[in-house]
Amino acid sequence: MNSNRQRIVIGMMDGLGMDYFEKSDMPNLKDMTRNGFFKQVTGVFPSVTNVNNVSICCGAWPEEHGITGNSYFDPTTGKAEYMNSADMIQTDTIFRRAGRHGVKSALLTSKRKTVELFHQDTEISIAAEDPPPDYVARFGDPGNIYSREINYWLWTVAVDLLRNQPDIQLLYVHITDYPMHTWAPAEKESLEHLKRLDELLGETRAVAPDAAFFITADHGMNYKKRCWDLTRVCQKAGTPIRFALSPERDYYVKHHRNFTGCAWAWLNSPEDMAQVTEIFEGLEGVDEVLSRDEAVRRFHLMPETIGDLTVLGDRDTMFGDLETAPHEDLAPTYRAHGSLYEMDLPLVVDNFDGELPPAEAFQANKDLTRFLYR
Repeated sequence: MNSNRQRIVIGMMDGLGMDYFEKSDMPNLKDMTRNGFFKQVTGVFPSVTNVNNVSICCGAWPEEHGITGNSYFDPTTGKAEYMNSADMIQTDTIFRRAGRHGVKSALLTSKRKTVELFHQDTEISIAAEDPPPDYVARFGDPGNIYSREINYWLWTVAVDLLRNQPDIQLLYVHITDYPMHTWAPAEKESLEHLKRLDELLGETRAVAPDAAFFITADHGMNYKKRCWDLTRVCQKAGTPIRFALSPERDYYVKHHRNFTGCAWAWLNSPEDMAQVTEIFEGLEGVDEVLSRDEAVRRFHLMPETIGDLTVLGDRDTMFGDLETAPHEDLAPTYRAHGSLYEMDLPLVVDNFDGELPPAEAFQANKDLTRFLYR
């Protein structure tokens, strides 16, 4: 439980897997882990942003809130559609729960799609890639969506909001993971990025010493070696499938090309199940192939929006749509996520004046906010 009146700041540090957390120079965040509550937890599968962002904001599994990727396959149209509408979320968000207690909230995010998902129950919703003119006049140009600077802009706005708008009692800040796609944890540019974010986090704490801070991430990041186009694989093998979908399919393609470390596949006929499963299991880098029921049980997914089969890649393997061939060797600089190998994450709570649940209640990043405003 919480007092419902203490200011709450939630930092969703997109892409901040445990390797980034451990190797970073982030004294403010590390101070929070010493003085507050810290635990390594798992993310929600699939390890893509939409799924985990909604899980954190709802304190729920996908089987409850309904979001299982950045996109889903609509069998009535035969096409993939984006999962970016607030109407698709089937349980209450933290913003709605806070509103029932008379708490005003604000959402600061790098991407417009996050505003599309959560704006209905917030007083302020700002996407840095499409900032209001008055915010540009006050804080400058946020920079490109594919940059480090856009993250600095977000936290600069957060500092100002906490300083000058005390009526906002719940603030959710969601950065972009483009820097993690681009630089490994020990690279100079990554260390500079996280150090600057930590400095801004320190400024945030200084202007809001009364606030509680809740910090976690959605997924980590790994180098990847190969990508399979499952539709082309099955065509070549002589057993076509109806559709294959990368849960990462998104508007933002520069850094990941819409490839994911897992995939959904829809069959033309249930009679193809055994043959297609065998085809997928024979691919280099495939760890496991699950039926819909198996995937739902293991990962707490909503069955209506996942495929007949779920294909799990190993640490090196991605799935997505390729232009001509069923397979591609990826560039040595390619870094991405979506598999079970990008799910080790930090969870931090600091300066909370309420009673935290016991440590064993925090198993996944979604548990960060599950108990707030209940």
